Amino acid sequence: MKKHHAEHAAKGFTCWTQFVSMLFCQLGRADSLREICNGLACCLGRLVHLGIAKAPRRSTLSYANEHRPAALFEELFWTALARFREQQALGGKQHKFRFKNKLLSLDSTTISLCLTLFPWAKFRRAKGGVKAHVLLDHDDYLPAYVLLTEAKRSDVKLADCFALNPGSIVAIDRGYTDYALFGRWTMAGIYFVTRLKDNAAYEVVETCEIPANRGILADQLIRLTGAQAQTDCPCLLRRVVVWDEDNGREIVLLTNLLEFGATTIAAIYKERWKIELFFKALKQNLTVKSSVGTSENALRIQIWTALIALLLLKWLHHLSRANWSLSNLASMLRLNLFTYRELTKWLHDPMETPPLVPAPEQLTLPLG
Repeated sequence: MKKHHAEHAAKGFTCWTQFVSMLFCQLGRADSLREICNGLACCLGRLVHLGIAKAPRRSTLSYANEHRPAALFEELFWTALARFREQQALGGKQHKFRFKNKLLSLDSTTISLCLTLFPWAKFRRAKGGVKAHVLLDHDDYLPAYVLLTEAKRSDVKLADCFALNPGSIVAIDRGYTDYALFGRWTMAGIYFVTRLKDNAAYEVVETCEIPANRGILADQLIRLTGAQAQTDCPCLLRRVVVWDEDNGREIVLLTNLLEFGATTIAAIYKERWKIELFFKALKQNLTVKSSVGTSENALRIQIWTALIALLLLKWLHHLSRANWSLSNLASMLRLNLFTYRELTKWLHDPMETPPLVPAPEQLTLPLG
């Protein structure tokens, strides 16, 4: 807080109270400042255990969200995530690939906004929005990097903003097709797997052997023949055609992974679906699609606290032995936010009857 001067000239309303309020907004699915403040006021006796003596007023919380730097909540998210990863509190690697390369997915999701209320986030003529660009780490399916921008910013032009280490493998969709980017990544020792555009011009240099009964229709080494593409990406690339059994169609992949098997390349691109599931979990289980503040800073605070809440949900889901989905955990947690229950027992058996809390009894002291 001192680093960001978040409590400069504050009069009683601390950053901790603001954080608890915004976390309640996410975990309690409160859609407005009124719901946040009234909901906390109803649980005032239990808020004391969180170090909060009084529920905030709407005007106070609104002012804090507009003026206190969102960078505080951003740093809190990365600090908490680093601690979870350092202590392996989220478990080990969840994918089953044999290679040791770091596997990442790069994509973005758009959060639509009303242009009248958010004039600073102009997207289209009558529509506003912001974008969350996410580089997802497939070791724990949590972000390695997040960039929040206006929705009109191009995905591919922001790809260079993400720091990638040599040897990393990045799974991307066709929206990131940029041969100059592919050339820079190849020169830097960064690998990619994406889909080849239908109008791509190329020549086949070598045809590789196809593994039997693996759904691989073609495996070729190619060179781009377009005038600009040859200059931007002169290196050899690989074209792998995969049969998608679920949708009954061919998927044509493009990659600079020349040593991996074709089935591994197909599995890497299939793993890219995990970032879509991450966006789905963020939007369906937390308060992201409805805003509780109209300023850019308030919206950033809301998104960063949503990411913190998702991190906590993933941690609780990892601890639980009950066979339930993340969405069920989020909904059940919302109903039990302010109940006195032992967290570990509840995570393992959420349907267990809560213990009866005995009524306080005033004992008499024998005097004389």
